Amino acid sequence: MTEPKIAAVKAATPAMWKLLLMLVAMNGLAPVSLYILVPALPILAKTLNSDVSAVQLNVSLFMVGLAISQLVTGSLSDRFGRRPVLLAGLGLAVIATVICMFAQTLPQLIAGRFLQALGGATGMVMSRAIIRDLYPRERVGGMISLVIAVMMIAQLLSPLIGGLLETSFGWRAIFYFMAATSVAVAAGIAAGLPETRPARGPAEDGGFFKDVRALSASRVFFGYVLCQMLASAIIFTFAGGGPYIVVNQMHRSTAEYGLWFATSGLAYLLGNLVSVRLSPRHGIDRMIWLGIALQIGGSIINVIWGVTGLNQMPLWLFGTHMIVMFGNAFAMANASAGAISIRPQAAGTAAGTMGFLQMGFGSLCSQLGAFLGGQFTTPLPLNIAILIISASCAVVIVLLVPRTHVAVTTEKIVEAEAEETGLI
Repeated sequence: MTEPKIAAVKAATPAMWKLLLMLVAMNGLAPVSLYILVPALPILAKTLNSDVSAVQLNVSLFMVGLAISQLVTGSLSDRFGRRPVLLAGLGLAVIATVICMFAQTLPQLIAGRFLQALGGATGMVMSRAIIRDLYPRERVGGMISLVIAVMMIAQLLSPLIGGLLETSFGWRAIFYFMAATSVAVAAGIAAGLPETRPARGPAEDGGFFKDVRALSASRVFFGYVLCQMLASAIIFTFAGGGPYIVVNQMHRSTAEYGLWFATSGLAYLLGNLVSVRLSPRHGIDRMIWLGIALQIGGSIINVIWGVTGLNQMPLWLFGTHMIVMFGNAFAMANASAGAISIRPQAAGTAAGTMGFLQMGFGSLCSQLGAFLGGQFTTPLPLNIAILIISASCAVVIVLLVPRTHVAVTTEKIVEAEAEETGLI
């Protein structure tokens, strides 16, 4: 390599890392905004004199906002460009966070959170689109995996940060923190991110509707999608009930809940890393069944702990739930890979369908989890619900997906994980 080329590479390196930081920031803003408030929900219920189910709308309607935004922002960016859609979304997220910061009533806070989700979700969609715009196919998987890895670390820490902020300064401090973070992300992207969309016209509608018809006619596609949706429902159900169980039933602090919640995320992260290595050898269907077996096994153990009363200690509850989450990563990643493999040229449409159903159904499961965790004095009802959902994953695979051995590459699994919402 000549000296001019070496100099060019060195000059480009800071730009690459700058781009990586921007991608991580835009992709992680919405998930961090979601989970950073979760530890403070029991405190909000007492402070605002509201019912647990009403306060839980801060989470469930947030996920509805994420679902709606995912359906529309991708197509808008194809027509108007990545940069204007992203900056508009981040601007909305900043305004919404300020609304939350000064909210005096629960409806005001819920409305602000919904708008926060609509704006923040643009970063989740644009990060994937920008990577595909800028990098050749052989580098896309590596860049996406880097973004996901760094984002998941921030996502794991966000409940702990939220709990510490609430304990030290009160729940409004969470929104002061998120407002400053949102402004910093928006300013950095406005200053450093150029337009990346290739110069081309809007996609033809005929191709989109053809893809939708083809996917709708596939029973196997719906089997994989429903399995992925139900597997993600386990996460949302447990996250909905977890803070009420730890804070109200076990009388622990919100900061301690954030620490215990991080163990679930760690198990999910490890499960994804193992899945990437095992899937090429064992295939999609076998990995899904292994994940379902771990989910059901861990859920059964947690029900036993609930019957014996051991689940009143967070170590037993979260320790066993780590088994569920480890298997959950197998089921979700491989079900996603199966769905986008049905019609590869319609992978975006398939991923959008999964994202919408995941967030929509997840919002309902979050409400269910909050009810089970907030209205009972034992974690047992929540444990039973997670066992039922885990078993439902097996039912849809048995009924809709024939027993085949579909080969899947590491690249396809990484792509499938990237097409998920990134929420745990």
